[in-house]
Amino acid sequence: METRSAKRKKLLDASKQRLKYNEQEEDRISDLPNDVLHHILFFLPIKSIAQTSVLSKRWRNLWYSFPDLDFTSLNILTNAASARKKMSSYCLKGAEFIDQVLGLREKHSDIRLLRIRAFLSFSRLNGLIRRAIKHNVQELDIEVSTCDYFNFPRSIITSDSLRVFRLKSWRPGFRLPPLEIMKAGFLSISNLSLSRVILHDQPSLLNLFTDSSFPLLKKLHLEACFGLKHLRIICRSLEDLALESCFQLEDLEISSPKLERLRVSSCFDAYSVSSWVKIDAPALQIIFWSYNTITEESFLHNLTSLHEAFVGFFVLHEDLSGAKLQSVSNFMSGISNCRSLTLENQCIEILSKNNRFAGVLLCPFRKLESLELYTGFNKHNNPGLASLFRISPTIHTIIIKIVGDRGTERKQWNKNLWDLSSSGEERYWESQTEGLKCFLQNLKVVKIHGFAEYANDISLVKFLLKHGKVLQELFLCTSLSKPRDSLFREKIRSQIMGISRASSSAKIVFQ
Repeated sequence: METRSAKRKKLLDASKQRLKYNEQEEDRISDLPNDVLHHILFFLPIKSIAQTSVLSKRWRNLWYSFPDLDFTSLNILTNAASARKKMSSYCLKGAEFIDQVLGLREKHSDIRLLRIRAFLSFSRLNGLIRRAIKHNVQELDIEVSTCDYFNFPRSIITSDSLRVFRLKSWRPGFRLPPLEIMKAGFLSISNLSLSRVILHDQPSLLNLFTDSSFPLLKKLHLEACFGLKHLRIICRSLEDLALESCFQLEDLEISSPKLERLRVSSCFDAYSVSSWVKIDAPALQIIFWSYNTITEESFLHNLTSLHEAFVGFFVLHEDLSGAKLQSVSNFMSGISNCRSLTLENQCIEILSKNNRFAGVLLCPFRKLESLELYTGFNKHNNPGLASLFRISPTIHTIIIKIVGDRGTERKQWNKNLWDLSSSGEERYWESQTEGLKCFLQNLKVVKIHGFAEYANDISLVKFLLKHGKVLQELFLCTSLSKPRDSLFREKIRSQIMGISRASSSAKIVFQ
């Protein structure tokens, strides 16, 4: 018979075995390779990663060699005015924490990623960057707010390890070194993003973005370059280019055989009388051209691979000069190889202002399959819409999104609007039947968002149902959602279905 002391000894031995087993289980994590543990830690906030260093010497070494330092979770970016006033202790502690982390790095441990978002003095920012460069940083992502303008850190220019560099100054901005110094570096950079650059003393960047200065550059983003007037980008390796909020830009030249994506928004000087744009990009697939002032001249060449185009213009004055109308025509002709086209509201307004321009000067879009239009859809827009339909013989899908004020047109249920004899709008569309024959022979899907019982809406719907012989689906999306609108919706639905049964086999979807 087993004694009590024997039982106690047996239980104690079993407990020790379980404890030893658990310790072994815990050690399995520590025994994982550094790369695996670094990957796991990457998903934690930076302070949580730092706290793991107290677990053991093994984890302390992991922290000191951690390659991806993302300090943005500290949230220590404050505005410069507040920082000048009280120099927030939290902000200072955050900056000191960054200093401390970089100071504790193992001598030969490289930094793969350093990401900072903070209020910093220029001397501290420069010091952090120099330390990162010493550790062969590959990706440097900095958003900074300072008390005063600061100079672009020159240690960046000569770095051999840096591949990705992003510098965004929230306020007040930073200045670039002389072009001679800039052109001597950046030989390893493949991705560059600069935001809020002060260029009043050097408004021309004609010879900076070239193959000799940026032989490996694949992605370039320039935003809010104050004072920039002349920009030339000729880089053979460039694949992705974005320019934003360069309001004083007068001329832009882009030449790149590998460029696939181009985004230009809110650029060009609205008061310039000699502005121009030149684009030569045979590999370009996507162009986003939004809210840009119309330049005096446009030259778009070799956009033979274009798939998607989004186009919008900013018009300062009601009257457009002949030169600017021709410039818009040249721009549209330059993108005529695209398969999908989206036009903002101002484009339709421009196309409709001058019948000569709308009817004669546009180049056919012979590959266009999908067209999306933002328009006020007033009756004076009809010539612009008709001209677009006329030069789009292969189109099969149209999406019309009605935006803005509908002017003085009244919206009410009026049975007369649905009669076959009808308004001037319907007579206009009927007069376009012959010129739109190719367009009507291919159109399969139409979606109209913001549809209402206006004469213009109804006239176009009746025209498409009557003459769209291959039309398969018509989607009409209204904003009517209140219970008292249900009767009105049913009246519209009834009228549309009546027209459809009489002249079309298209499926009607009323939303």
